[in-house]
Amino acid sequence: MIYTAGVDVGSTQTKAVIIDENLEIVGRALNDTGANVIVAAETAFTTALKDSGLEADAIKYVIGTGYGRYKVTFGDDQVTEISCHGRGAVHMFPKTRTVIDMGGQDTKAIAVTDTGEIRDFCMNDKCAAGTGRFLGAASAALEIPLDNLGPTALKATRPVRISTTCTVFAETEILSWLGKGKKIEDILMGVHQSISARSIGLLRRVGIEDEVSFTGGVARNLGMVHVLNENMGIKMNVSEESHYMGALGGALFAMDRAKTAEGVTA
Repeated sequence: MIYTAGVDVGSTQTKAVIIDENLEIVGRALNDTGANVIVAAETAFTTALKDSGLEADAIKYVIGTGYGRYKVTFGDDQVTEISCHGRGAVHMFPKTRTVIDMGGQDTKAIAVTDTGEIRDFCMNDKCAAGTGRFLGAASAALEIPLDNLGPTALKATRPVRISTTCTVFAETEILSWLGKGKKIEDILMGVHQSISARSIGLLRRVGIEDEVSFTGGVARNLGMVHVLNENMGIKMNVSEESHYMGALGGALFAMDRAKTAEGVTA
């Protein structure tokens, strides 16, 4: 049996996925990236190995991806997170033609072929309020855990309008609305609507083709899933593996190379 791995080193969290030659996930791991990116990658890989019950020498090929992909020092090669999220999304949802990847540092809109190859993509600019970091600012300003943001936002009745386009000023605007007596749920829905509007703008630039798959850490936010679905008028593909999609794509690319090296046809 051939086993390969993908390690996705993101700005806030690092993910690792191990698959077998049948392309089934046999191990996974998630941990905070922190200040030491090399250690974060090693920790995720080691934890995924424990989850799979395999030893490191059983893994034939490792691909590093994400912004810290060159810090996966034990890896065999690197592939961009855009390619990995596209590949992972099409593997998980074969009818995927558009991917929205929303992480801590940026949001990407990706157009893919039926084989997961990239047709087009675009990203938000570094200061745009359309990323997980903007949710982090809201979490800090309102003193609400990240996991509670979505469920709280869904209770909104009169959402406010968030106008800032920069995460740096997000906390100031949120606190301003709070000072005006607005309800926390209405402020949070405004935050989600703001992120949604910017994300859909990115998607329109590459073309929104059904099916749309949502990947990245923010895909776990039920409020964001609801708002995006509602504003696009479609139901996106979201999986429990959405957070791991980049690492899964990396493992799939690794399997291609491992099978080529072994002389195995797909």
